[in-house]
Amino acid sequence: MHTGLTHTLDLDRDGKTSGYLGIPFSIDRSPYFQVKVPICLIRNGEGPSLLLMAGNHGDEYEGELSLAKLIRRLHPKQIKGRVTILPMANAPAVMAAKRCSPLDGGNLNRAFPGDPLGTPTSRLANFLETELFPRHDVIFDIHSGGTSMEHLPTALVERNTDPDRQGRGVELMQALGMPYGFVADNGRASPTSMGAARRAGAIGVSGEFGGGGTATVDPMAITARAIDSLMITLGVVEAPILAPESKPSAPTRLLSLSRHSQGLYATRRGWFEPAVRLGDGVTAGQLAGWYHDLERLDLAEEALHFAESGIVLSRRLHTMCEAGDCLLQVAEPVEG
Repeated sequence: MHTGLTHTLDLDRDGKTSGYLGIPFSIDRSPYFQVKVPICLIRNGEGPSLLLMAGNHGDEYEGELSLAKLIRRLHPKQIKGRVTILPMANAPAVMAAKRCSPLDGGNLNRAFPGDPLGTPTSRLANFLETELFPRHDVIFDIHSGGTSMEHLPTALVERNTDPDRQGRGVELMQALGMPYGFVADNGRASPTSMGAARRAGAIGVSGEFGGGGTATVDPMAITARAIDSLMITLGVVEAPILAPESKPSAPTRLLSLSRHSQGLYATRRGWFEPAVRLGDGVTAGQLAGWYHDLERLDLAEEALHFAESGIVLSRRLHTMCEAGDCLLQVAEPVEG
């Protein structure tokens, strides 16, 4: 038992075990309520250890559905070492189809290292960072644009001051077979799962696999291939489990997103009409789209322009916007 979180699982036994992490949290409907977070543990002797997680944000379904499939298809005899699967880490958010938990408003990917005496999101983050992540060599956290954004398929690792771990992280990122990739530099104190993985002594790998609060053919195929490729590269499995017919991918192209000026933000309420598509190459000063005011039909739409050149990385899907909403982002290709 861990303070603030309960379970009856033997985290180190061989075989396949499915169960729940329980987080006590009194609510109006049920004073002795527990948040139930599903977890699957698969182990076959000594070997590499991999933790796969999705649902860090509840409305990002590509990883959730892919890991649910993996739980049903992966068996101990097929692996060497350990695979731990959290298909819906922020379970309350998943069930509410929201980015953040409806119980406490918690954004799990901004909650690490958490607090064992805090809210449910904070307690879960603390358990992951202090108890679960340290048992694994690699943490793969699967994201997407969620309900409000579409995102270019992009892998990510955090920059590490240890050159060997940095090199291994980039190698694993490239092994995912994603079209694009980032080496992020959020620092050791980052409140994200990748920051937590680093503090726990594991290599963190992540990525964006689609968006729109839905599951479509291409992002699901890319997600399945990435999971298979990572497991094969680590030596956890010898053959693909989710996508045995997948085709080889092109080399990952590195991008850089480091400045707020690479984003286009709303400064008032309005309705955004884009002039570009995801993946388009754009230049500074190029037309990005138009901002309409449907409350003032006598006003002409406002033309918006990119401040920087690059590749269109993400786009807001909701047409109606409020001040502060990110409308578009561009990323700069990294040469060499």
